[in-house]
Order: sequence, then structure tokens, then C-alpha cells
Amino acid sequence: MNENFQAINYSQSNGIATILLNRPSAYNAFTETMNLEIMKALRLAVKDDLVRCIVITGAGKAFCSGEDLAGIDTNTNHATLLRKRYHPMMEAMRKTSKPIVAAVNGTAAGAGMSLALAADFRLVKPDVKFVSAFINIGLIPDSGFLYILPRLIGYAKALEISILGKPITGKEAYQLGLATELIDSSEWDEKVSAFLQKLAALPTKSVSLIKRYMLDGMNLPFDNMLEKEAQAQRIAGMSKDHHEGLQAFKEKRKPTFVGK
Repeated sequence: MNENFQAINYSQSNGIATILLNRPSAYNAFTETMNLEIMKALRLAVKDDLVRCIVITGAGKAFCSGEDLAGIDTNTNHATLLRKRYHPMMEAMRKTSKPIVAAVNGTAAGAGMSLALAADFRLVKPDVKFVSAFINIGLIPDSGFLYILPRLIGYAKALEISILGKPITGKEAYQLGLATELIDSSEWDEKVSAFLQKLAALPTKSVSLIKRYMLDGMNLPFDNMLEKEAQAQRIAGMSKDHHEGLQAFKEKRKPTFVGK
């Protein structure tokens, strides 16, 4: 299933929606078309009841090299560019109820690094590179970069990465807590698939609630968060997956969650 996409490929199988950034000759650099198609693919995945998780990865050697600078010149209004193309895409990722995995198969630079940061999980190869890159052309990290990175790894290290621009390897990213799993190239396909299958088998409603309310909790007072947890637990408690999990526990068997 390609849905007439030009800059990405979209497919769905076994509960997993795959968004493949598909401009390998340009190291999967962003264009307006790619921004819009990623948002369209996210909408398709959210509406599809068969989809339990989403993975974003890149074709060829790179994950995503950021904005295609071929379309940038001294007349470019960067604020307009961000508000029109990148902000809607990043907000769509944050609001997507289903978990998003960035399978970082190669270099993630500039807004490509921001894309990986916006995912809920990051799987990396040891030798891939995360590169802030913005400072090298006299810009600042954008597309949520300055918001997300310090929350993931702390202010001091995030500032160092943003200003000094030193690339971070996949191994370093894992050590910093930026990456969820470090996977050798020889086992990449197998272990990425295993991670996605595990995620897709979880109770999707609970995963969605955890994602939503943990994000809220980053900016809410403790007592407000306690009430939100209570509300979310009520919703989770009415789900089919909770009933299945409870019954499986009592019957001393492994639960089979259906995502509802």
C-alpha cells in the first residue's frame, strides 16, 4: 500500500505501520512533500484499528539529514518555514495516540535528529550519528529539539550537543539514555522487528494513556497529575485488555491483548 506517496512509503502489517523516508539519493532530506506525507501517514495509522504501533525509518544509508538545503536561500523566512511545515508535523507526532518508534538506521542530522527525538522510542546502530548540525550554518536547533533533548538527557549535555555540534554515535546515545536499544548491524532487521512485535502486542489503550499523561505530567503540578492518573486509570479499567489481563492473571496464563 503506497497511497500515492512520493517522498515516503507507507505500509501496514501485523499491527505495525511503517513510514519509510524514501529519498535515499538526498539522504532522506525533508521537503514540503515529505512533511505533508508523514502527517498523512500518521493519520492513516491512527485511524486504522489494526495498527498498534508505528515505526519511522530511512531508505538507504541515512535516517534523515534534515531540511533539503537546496531550497533554502538568504530570502528564506525560517519562522514561516517552521510554522507551516515542521510545527504541524511535530505536533502530529506528539498527539499520535499510538507509540512511535524511530528506527535510526543511519545519520540523523538537523531536523532529522528532531524527528528521532519526537518519537517515543529510538532504536540505533552503534555507529550511526546524531548531529545537531544547525550551528554549522548559523541557525539554532528547532522542530522541538530545544524542548525535547534536555528533558531526555539533561540541560548540560543538551546544551553541549546544541552549541558545540559534536556528533553523537549510537553507542553514546544509548549510554546517555537517548536510545532505547543498541542493535548491531548484523542483527538490525531481526531485533527491530522483535521490538516492534513486542510493542504491538501490548494493551494499546494503556500505552496510549501512559504516553498522553506522562507528557502532560512533565509540566503539571503533582496534585493535578494525581487526578489525571485517576481519570486515565478509570478509562484503562474499562478496556477489554484490562479485563483480559485480569482474567489471564487469575488463570495463570499469558494474556492476549487485542488493543481495545
